[in-house]
Amino acid sequence: MKTTSRIFRAALLCIPLVLAACGGSSDDPLVRKTHLGEVQGAQDASASTWSWKGIPYAKPPVGALRWQPPQEPDAWTSARTSTAFGNACAQYGRIYGPGANNRHDETIGTTLNQAVGNEDCLYLNVWRPATADENLPVIVFLHGGSNVSGYTADPMYDGAALAKTANAIVVTPNFRLGILGFMNLPQLKTGDAATDSGNFTMLDSIKALQFVRTNARAFGGNPESVTVVGQSAGAINVWALQTSPMMTAASPKLFHRVMPLSGGISLASNLPVGSIPTLSPASTYLSQGNALLQNLVIGDGLATDAATAQAYIAGRTSAQIAEYMRSKTSSQLFTTLLTKLALLGLAGSGPIPDGTVVAADPIGAINAGNYMKVPVLAGNTRDEGKLFPSFLPLVGGTGNARLVTDAQLFAHHFSYNPNAAAQTTVEQWIAPSYLPVNAPTTGFTARAEALNRIFFLNSRDNVLNALKAKQDNVWYYRFDWDEQPAPWNDIYGAVHVVDLPFLFGNFGPSLFGNVWFSTANRPGRVELSASMMQAVSSFARNGDPNAAALGVNWTTWPRTLVFDATPTAKSIRVE
Repeated sequence: MKTTSRIFRAALLCIPLVLAACGGSSDDPLVRKTHLGEVQGAQDASASTWSWKGIPYAKPPVGALRWQPPQEPDAWTSARTSTAFGNACAQYGRIYGPGANNRHDETIGTTLNQAVGNEDCLYLNVWRPATADENLPVIVFLHGGSNVSGYTADPMYDGAALAKTANAIVVTPNFRLGILGFMNLPQLKTGDAATDSGNFTMLDSIKALQFVRTNARAFGGNPESVTVVGQSAGAINVWALQTSPMMTAASPKLFHRVMPLSGGISLASNLPVGSIPTLSPASTYLSQGNALLQNLVIGDGLATDAATAQAYIAGRTSAQIAEYMRSKTSSQLFTTLLTKLALLGLAGSGPIPDGTVVAADPIGAINAGNYMKVPVLAGNTRDEGKLFPSFLPLVGGTGNARLVTDAQLFAHHFSYNPNAAAQTTVEQWIAPSYLPVNAPTTGFTARAEALNRIFFLNSRDNVLNALKAKQDNVWYYRFDWDEQPAPWNDIYGAVHVVDLPFLFGNFGPSLFGNVWFSTANRPGRVELSASMMQAVSSFARNGDPNAAALGVNWTTWPRTLVFDATPTAKSIRVE
């Protein structure tokens, strides 16, 4: 069996550092020459940044290329207009978008649990300051969404403000999601280790990083100074990259610093009993793949139950089953996932610890020194657990803490006016058994804190303590900002994802923008956001997040830098 796929082995052996710094024969700074051809970008509305959107970094993974490692795209001969985001990757609709139009709009509320996006989606976006500066650090951001949803066209991920404030190149790639991105099914295996890993999402991320390595100088970036940032599922993927045997062996290295935010990489066996692991074993994904195939066969009337489905499958060759699976539309796959696999607890997705692309035990790999020993800046929000009210029974709660449906939540938030008097009450959102919100032990905040401990903080302690035993340059922040208008300060507070608008300097439009961000809290949050982006700038340049804008000395883990603000001013401290 090969240890890596042929295309990845060749790509990793010697990736050219590249192409002209300003992009080829044109004197137009909006035209840059990549290794595939020229791209024509646009000047952003602020006039202080340039962007190139929808650049293909791999062939569309459709037809025979579904559940295959990403392939090098075809080159082009004339300048490619790169001013519009590529398609969101195929996924089922959630309140976080993209809806029907690859943007934040009202269709998000009408496409919940329906197939949205497109399998032709392997595109990335680039922002940079509108200056002649070269050799800028590169920041690559991997979005969150439980590894089943998300899209780079989400306005919260617009890289213009971060590129300007950090004086950096910002890159946001799309990557395959859910069962199209992670699939462990024997009939799809070919004997090639990368293909057989089932980690197509991870291979997409590696392919995007290869594009960055090859083309960084074309956009004025430094290929030797690449920081990979990820939030939530994106953070899990960043940890997976840092501990990946493929990345550890790669030469040249594809990244040089990591920023995993609100995510971990621990198996249940790495954690205290009762914790929620952030990494599932390969066997879970094998069960998922087999259950998906069985349920599709039954749904097509080719069998009547699990036993006859197994007999039908056993009577077909692997090639026949692979062709059958690739014949299914994304809608058919997601419908089966949501109506059948979810009932079995098999609807989730994430890195598959195969031992080639993803370490079999990432924490064990760190303990053994088999990982990329690069500077680490990790973070969490104080109230992560408040975004997961349905999980609160795991910590002694009674039922789902949230009273409204996703459709009701989206419709309400989409049209809310944060500058008007409160238009709702906490009692309309939080179940009575969790009230009053601040009651010791039983209140919504206390239950969310208990969930935060078993879900986020146990994994945080596990990975950061393992790293700290091997290297000193590990920093950590907690995000405490909770200055939303009432009652959202209780319902959300410093919830999971609340730090992202500050990191990107984008306070709307977004799912939560209309309920979190008011005129009253603007001065403090804008000042806090600027300081966060300066810290990111420093980390991306120097591997150390200390910056004058913080006003404090940020010491390494286990010390914590707390990002906070009053309505009128930032408030940053070290604990």
